[in-house]
Amino acid sequence: MPRSAVSRSAASRGSDSPGPAPRPGFRPDIEGLRAVALLAVLAFHASVPGLAGGFVGVDVFLVISGYLITGLLVREAVTTGRIRLGEFFSRRARRLLPSAAVVLGAVALIGAWLTVPLRRADLEHDVLAAAFSVANWRFVSQQTDYLAAGRDESPLLHFWSLAVEEQFYLFWGPLLALACYLVLRVVRKGRTDRRGRSVRPVAALLAAALTVGSFALSLHWTHDSVSLAYLGTPSRVWQFGVGALLALLPWHLLRGPRPLRLLVGWGGALAVVGCVLAYDTGTPYPGVAALVPTLGTAAVILAGTPDRAGATAPLGVDRVLGTRAPRALGRLSYNLYLWHWPVLVLAGAKLGTLDWPVKVALTAAAALPAAAVMRWVERPLRRSRTVSELPRRGLSLGLAAVVLPVVLALVVGTGTLRLLGPAAPVDLQGLPPGSPDGTSLLVRTAGPVKGGPIVPGAVQARQDFPPDGECEVAPATTTSPACLFGETGSPDRIVLLGDSHAGQWFSPMLAIAAERHWALQELVKQGCPLPEITVANPQLGRTYRECDTWRADSLARIQQGPKPRLIAVSTLNRYTDDRELLLQGWEKTLAPLRALGVPIVYLQDTPVPGTDVPACVSGHTDDPAACEFERGRALWADPLAEEIAAGRVPGVQSVSVNPVVCPGSGRSCPAVLERILLYRDDAHLTNVAAVVLTPRLDRLLTESGAVPAVGTAPGGAPATGRPGADGWTRLLRDDFDGAAGSRPSAATWQYDLGTCYPGCPAPQWGTGEVETMTDSTDNVRLDGRGALEIVPTRAADGRWSSGRIESRRADFTPPPGGVLRIEASIALPDVTGPAAAGYWPAFWTLGADLRNGYTGWPAIGELDVMEQVNGRDAVFGTMHCGTLDGGPCQEPKGLGSGERPCPDCRSGFHRFAVEVDLTPGAEQVRWYLDGTEYHRVTAARTDRAAWDRAVNRGLFLILNVAVGGNLPAAFGGTPGPATEPGHPMRVDWVDVSARGAAHP
Repeated sequence: MPRSAVSRSAASRGSDSPGPAPRPGFRPDIEGLRAVALLAVLAFHASVPGLAGGFVGVDVFLVISGYLITGLLVREAVTTGRIRLGEFFSRRARRLLPSAAVVLGAVALIGAWLTVPLRRADLEHDVLAAAFSVANWRFVSQQTDYLAAGRDESPLLHFWSLAVEEQFYLFWGPLLALACYLVLRVVRKGRTDRRGRSVRPVAALLAAALTVGSFALSLHWTHDSVSLAYLGTPSRVWQFGVGALLALLPWHLLRGPRPLRLLVGWGGALAVVGCVLAYDTGTPYPGVAALVPTLGTAAVILAGTPDRAGATAPLGVDRVLGTRAPRALGRLSYNLYLWHWPVLVLAGAKLGTLDWPVKVALTAAAALPAAAVMRWVERPLRRSRTVSELPRRGLSLGLAAVVLPVVLALVVGTGTLRLLGPAAPVDLQGLPPGSPDGTSLLVRTAGPVKGGPIVPGAVQARQDFPPDGECEVAPATTTSPACLFGETGSPDRIVLLGDSHAGQWFSPMLAIAAERHWALQELVKQGCPLPEITVANPQLGRTYRECDTWRADSLARIQQGPKPRLIAVSTLNRYTDDRELLLQGWEKTLAPLRALGVPIVYLQDTPVPGTDVPACVSGHTDDPAACEFERGRALWADPLAEEIAAGRVPGVQSVSVNPVVCPGSGRSCPAVLERILLYRDDAHLTNVAAVVLTPRLDRLLTESGAVPAVGTAPGGAPATGRPGADGWTRLLRDDFDGAAGSRPSAATWQYDLGTCYPGCPAPQWGTGEVETMTDSTDNVRLDGRGALEIVPTRAADGRWSSGRIESRRADFTPPPGGVLRIEASIALPDVTGPAAAGYWPAFWTLGADLRNGYTGWPAIGELDVMEQVNGRDAVFGTMHCGTLDGGPCQEPKGLGSGERPCPDCRSGFHRFAVEVDLTPGAEQVRWYLDGTEYHRVTAARTDRAAWDRAVNRGLFLILNVAVGGNLPAAFGGTPGPATEPGHPMRVDWVDVSARGAAHP
């Protein structure tokens, strides 16, 4: 996804801390203001349409808290000459912690009943974090961790704001106490007003410094990490500070007409309500946007501050807020806040997705336990003379309120972990073998499918990542490490490129590379689309600029480094549903890769369940089918794969394991297949599933020609790998063994179809041929005796068809200072005279750059190893390069050998070869017939640029029999009624080898 981690939107679904107001300096309008803030938050959590900005209620509560608590502390310092921290924390403990403990205990117990085991284990960790007032940092770590995304929301997510408040006062209370102590040591005696004039300015300076610094940090974090900005304590201090400044500065002394005070109050209220209506989850927050509700709240509080005479505006907003109904809800706000979010989340866990009217009803129902706890827990303990008599009793009560949920969480969590089973990594050596073909995930004879445990277990799956260390780089990172694995000294390597959906293929690609004695280079970045499109990152909460930088850097590294043998690309297929935008982005990324002339394979995206699969499976180990997910939702349309299949993306092939991991055509895809748990979260395969799929992926890549088959080629010769005793390294060998009438190896060859390359840049293949090329076995087939036949045929209407195949590999080049040899054993069509008029068999090469769009001839280079026309007893060898008209290769004729006599080439097999020799001092191309050189072109006959591009940029092979065209016509032969169809060119074998200090 792309797939969204829990963002500021989700973080705010529990984002207020409406603790009870202290009685000293009691203001009924503030009690009513708390009700307004709570209603906004409740409406937001209930997804009420039009109230998407209700999360600003948290800002209101923080300002109120800063105003009331700071005012209380400073009044104590002014009136008594000190701040009793023990009494302060005792008061907070007995007011806040017992109610919170009841909710935490209820969630620990009820959650064990309503949630599946793996989710239950997460929940008990949340209980511990909430009890110790560090919930915000637990949720920060989860929401900034891309790999932890996709899990269900916590019913204790709202405890983050309680944690922020407690952390702030653990710092602010002692800081104020210390400042007051130092100031009052100077002002030892004097009246209360003198102490006030001394303490308040110092406290105001401290509050102002913290406010400015925290706001600056909030702006920075909102720009760089939205979860840290929203949930982090340092970025919220400034809102407490605004409230503190309201309490510390002498606002009551300000002179001004009552209408102005009236406008300030109602303007502030409208600002808060306007934010509720105008903001949504896409608003960058807190940052600058948080100024509006924060200052709006300050305006409401300021407007309700009595003047010197103790009066306020008669029609002020404070009069409305101070009425009975808002005050009643304000008194309930803390407990209702504590209860409503767990009710919504746990009901959703049991019942599934809830519509907003149902959420509203559940939120209203949460008022019942909230009122009960306020009536029988909070008020009795707050008003108990026994508890409040000594600070240590209140602190002891608070400690007990922390210990109770912690004990419950540990008991429930321990039982859950036992139920879940071991968390140790899976022993990959003990996995059942994966099937390379067919419809089964596992080899049918392996027999581990029935009766055994699910592998990996649910708790194991959560941590079943690819073993690639730090190579799947995090959102904030802009470059990948070296990340070279396997045989790192090998000149051959596979590049795995993309986002985490590419990274899930690390283990299979490493195994595929290792079997061929190649290296694997991994360039993978979390949440970063490989097509060049602009996206927002949910962990950073803004435009993903780091992705664009990383993508450009990775492409440059591939272009500037050693040429890879294969580039495997993959990415989440749902960063955008704009098909044209996506395809344009892909073209920008693929163009520089195609320019390298190496195989590129697109690994299609696997199904995206969209739900926490391990959590579901943990609750349905005996019936994993209950965790199946909707096929249509999991498998999106894949524009790139469709374009590749239609032949409109040259130089790129596509492979997919989806027919295996989501088999059949039903409405759902499995979460567990043949006892293998497929997904580690809501979107990625487990490493176990990827390892089991390795044989399948190997076969798909081999059949596509992206990688050579492992072992030996037909006939027993090494197909690829290390130099032999004679110093030659075989790069390709095909002896065309197979059943009569079957096709040549799809792993080695691909068909050219029609009368031109895709897009028809050169109709009739650019040479005036009359045939249509097909993939029919009437035209291209094995003869069953170890030879390939390419047969021209003619239909009843006189239309000709024939065959033309190309090597899938397009990277054949001489090693530096070495030699590349391309050779085939061929018997030409056994037809001559008028019956052969228009026959044009050929074995030749073209430059790899042609596959980047099938244009650029002759600059891309062409080596005609063998051509024959009209059944003549002679063959040609030619080099093409440079420009169309004249140029270094005298186009369009080329630097040819002229006809080379070969009187028995129609009656038997002969060896035709070309060698590209880059040995210092040689630099030439040589043509051979049965081992005898008959033509040579040296670099000196061309210019350097044309030479290098023609012979040193990668070549692919072509075997075909054309009918008609410019060359047969130049020798007096055009296809006519006398031309006989059905005479094949027969190929016994094809071989490509290289010799030198290194090999491609």
